[in-house]
Amino acid sequence: MGGSQPSRRRPARWERLLEWALRPLSRLWLSHEPLDAYLLVQMMSGAGDAMVAIALADSVFFSVPVGQAKVKVALYLLLTMAPLAAAAPALVPLLDLGGFLRTIAFGAAAGRAILAVYAAPRFTTLLLFPLAFLLLVLSKVSSITKNGLVMAYAPAREGLVTANARLGRYGVIGGLLAAPAGVAMLKVAHAKGVLYLAAIAYGVTALLTLRLARPKTKPVRKSVQRVGTIPRLREASIGTAGLKAASGFLFFMLAFALRGRHYPAYWFGVLAASAAGGGFLGDVAAPRLSRYLREEAVVYVSLGAAGVAALFAFTEFRLVILAFFTAFAGMATEFGRLSFQSLMQRYAPEGSHGRVFVRYEVLFQLSWVSGAFLPAVLPIPFRTGVLFMAAFYIALGLYHVVRPIIGRWEQRPTPPPAAHG
Repeated sequence: MGGSQPSRRRPARWERLLEWALRPLSRLWLSHEPLDAYLLVQMMSGAGDAMVAIALADSVFFSVPVGQAKVKVALYLLLTMAPLAAAAPALVPLLDLGGFLRTIAFGAAAGRAILAVYAAPRFTTLLLFPLAFLLLVLSKVSSITKNGLVMAYAPAREGLVTANARLGRYGVIGGLLAAPAGVAMLKVAHAKGVLYLAAIAYGVTALLTLRLARPKTKPVRKSVQRVGTIPRLREASIGTAGLKAASGFLFFMLAFALRGRHYPAYWFGVLAASAAGGGFLGDVAAPRLSRYLREEAVVYVSLGAAGVAALFAFTEFRLVILAFFTAFAGMATEFGRLSFQSLMQRYAPEGSHGRVFVRYEVLFQLSWVSGAFLPAVLPIPFRTGVLFMAAFYIALGLYHVVRPIIGRWEQRPTPPPAAHG
């Protein structure tokens, strides 16, 4: 009789759990779709950005009393607005050529890795703000190249809203997975340790960028205005800028109004997590919503719905209702971002994508900073701020409803004067 075959060892429960958790990443790694390879890049980049945000938050204003944080917050907001203005002139020619997109994305990731390593032991010195500025410049460079790469990698069967939403989801997932490690490292080794982790994430991002397919360049067929504006995007850009301004207002209202009043400390964590969760749900729902509504309509509906949610939160001022409102605000902002992004990618003439993308990114960044300045500088009570947001959302939504009616009325032909005699 032959010897018995050795029985195969059954994987342990933790091995099966690990295999299940890593299965989506394995599928992306083995996929031949260019967009799937880019999803891994966005996931690791989101992880690095989350860790830098944790380090910046601890160093810039969360570690000092509210009354002493005003000047530092003003500098922080300047940092968020200035990078794009500094990087735009050099980026536009390269982005419009198209063939340099992958090289720019690699340089942005590798540059952030090097900067994070250099900044880690110097983050408590006067070099904090110039180093943070450079990190944010490269982060903006990466976000700008994303628009062009989505155009190159999105499958023909998959709409732009769906492709942008997938990228958004994986970026959020990367940030959520990295956040616990970043917070734990902050407790153990302060911002220095968090920045070293961010450097590792950015280094992996750069290596993953090398796997990306070379984007196909397309010939220039037509041009846009010198400043990069597109008339068909005017109304949608106003709505999206309003959502961005409200998002900045909400973030800093949570950071200061809650910290400076009698509200429990855990309220900030609950409401901030709700807003982030709402943005993630927006990434999930937006592709399905785009099947039934045009992108412009999604922006308008988001404004009106967010206004109603804010009004309800003002009247029923409880944590559960406020969490519902912040989640809805995050979802509305993400709806607006994805809808406008797909419109911009669709209407931007070939060969002029860089100029168009940079022009509207500057507008939205300025809108976010403008909204953030109010609660950061003025002592706005939290409940009053919620009411202000409700009025702003509803007014901007009504503007988009009423303006086309007024436009059609103004364009109505004037009847000829009646003949006399």
